[in-house]
Order: sequence, then C-alpha cells, then structure tokens
Amino acid sequence: MKKTVFLIAMLLALVLVFTGCKAKQNFITIATGGTAGTYFPLGGAMAEIWQSEIPGMNASAQSTGASVANVNLLKDNKVDVIFVQNDIAYYAVNGLEMFKDNAFADMRGFATLYQETCQLIALTSAGINSVEDLRGKRVAVGAAGSGVEANARQIMEAAGITYNDIKVQYLSFAEAANNLKDGNVDAAFLTAGYPTSAVQDIAATKDITLVNISPAIISSLIQKYPFYTQQTVPGNTYKGVTGNVQTVAVKAMLAISAKLDTGVVETMAKELFENNSRLSAAHSQGANITLANAQDGMSLTLHPGAERYYRSAK
Repeated sequence: MKKTVFLIAMLLALVLVFTGCKAKQNFITIATGGTAGTYFPLGGAMAEIWQSEIPGMNASAQSTGASVANVNLLKDNKVDVIFVQNDIAYYAVNGLEMFKDNAFADMRGFATLYQETCQLIALTSAGINSVEDLRGKRVAVGAAGSGVEANARQIMEAAGITYNDIKVQYLSFAEAANNLKDGNVDAAFLTAGYPTSAVQDIAATKDITLVNISPAIISSLIQKYPFYTQQTVPGNTYKGVTGNVQTVAVKAMLAISAKLDTGVVETMAKELFENNSRLSAAHSQGANITLANAQDGMSLTLHPGAERYYRSAK
C-alpha cells in the first residue's frame, strides 16, 4: 500500500513538473520586413539569441511588409515583437497619417536600433541629380500606405513636388529594386540601413546615382517632421557612387505589445544587449545596436520591462 501511494505521489510530482515547464514556455514571433532589407537578417539573429539564451523561449522571425504591416500584425495579436520606423510608430500611437482615426494605444517601446536612411536611388541614365529632377519621371515611392511611401511623400513635399508632378509607382522594397534593374522606373525611394543589399545588387549591373537632398529641403523637412535627422552616406558605399551623399534618416526600432509580461521583456532586453555581437554577424547595422543608443529617438512610451532593464544596466 505504501509503495502504491509513493508511486502515485511520484507520478503526480512528475506531472506537476512537466506542467510547470510547459507553463514557462514563451512563444515569441518577430515581424521583420522583406528578405532584401535589413530587418529580416537582424530579426533572425534576435530570434536565435532569445531562443538559445532564454530557457523555455521559442522565438522565430517572419518576413513581412515591414513597418505599417507590422503595426497591424501587433495590433491583431499575430506577432509579439515588431521592427518599425520611429516615425510610423509615432503615427500609430497618435492616430496620424495612415493610422488616422485608428490609433494603437497599447503599443510600447522596446529599443531603438540604428539610423534608417532615406535613400533616393536613380538610374544615372535618367539624369536625376536632385529631388526637383523627379518631375515627370517614373518614381517608385514604396508600397501604398507604407513607411517608405510616407517618407517619399514628405521629402517631395519639402521640395514642392506632389504625386501629380511624377509618374507614381507604388512598389514594395523588392519590386522597386527589380524594376530599377529592368529599367522600368527611373528612380526609387528606399528606407533602410545602408549598405542595402538590394541597392548593391542594382549597382552591380546598372550605373546608379544616390541623389543628394539639399540643405534647404532637409531643413524644411526636419522643421515640420522632427523625427527626421540629417544623414551622410559615405562615398563608395555603393559601386560607382564615389562622393559623400547628404540625405535624411529616421530610426529603426523594436516595439512590443503592452500585454507582454514585464519579467519576460526585461530578460529579452538583457540577453539582446549582452549578446549583440551576434547582430553584427547578421548585418553590418548590427554594430550600431547598442545599449548606449537604445533609447535615442524613442517615439513610444517604454514597456515597463524594458524600462526596468535600462535602469538596472546604468
């Protein structure tokens, strides 16, 4: 009888242990961007860090339509962590631009990452050397309602250009690159950390111009939209572009739902920054993802878990 009771007790203990382990499993899905961009490789590296360093965490990264699509995925509880431009996050939480009358108040900041450079790429044969030269040209402005499209519209607006002045092509990141290679568009706006692999691919087969944005346009843009900063793309970043190019940038960041557990988020932040050398191995922009810069340009209220980590890591 005692032996039977002992065996039953042991079985119950094993069930409780197993149940407890299952309860501690955390499934984290990271929404990134297109496979030709910067978000995708970095998101894969983050998933690997969290899965390997946090017991019980199952993390994965998925390719998406990037910033705007990612906000909607987070809002619909389909993902847990998103890559997003700081300007798009600002629009989303405040119900502006593409999120007008559709604010997402439950989004929180996790970390800012690196400068996302607004790059205006043109075929040299198109003779486009300034934003004003876009008039009458075939211009890829990003997918309709995307973060890139907002950047393109705002930059052209600062130059006194509207969509009525150009032949608008609403193309995704990868589609714009392919159409430039095929000569179907004259210029394309891309917003991504440089060097951008898609632009490198174009420059390998076509003569390209990385268009300078004039100081007057930059000043006007920053005055109206303070989340922009001035950015210099060094010469020889892309084949054939030998001189430094002046443009603007927004900030790439990670955002999460306010519903994520504070302790889990704190641990995720700790492991990310303590293992950030793996990010550099995934993409050159990974070197810019540091604890010292993790709150620069933050356009959202920090998640309590992230805030607790940053306070303790000082």
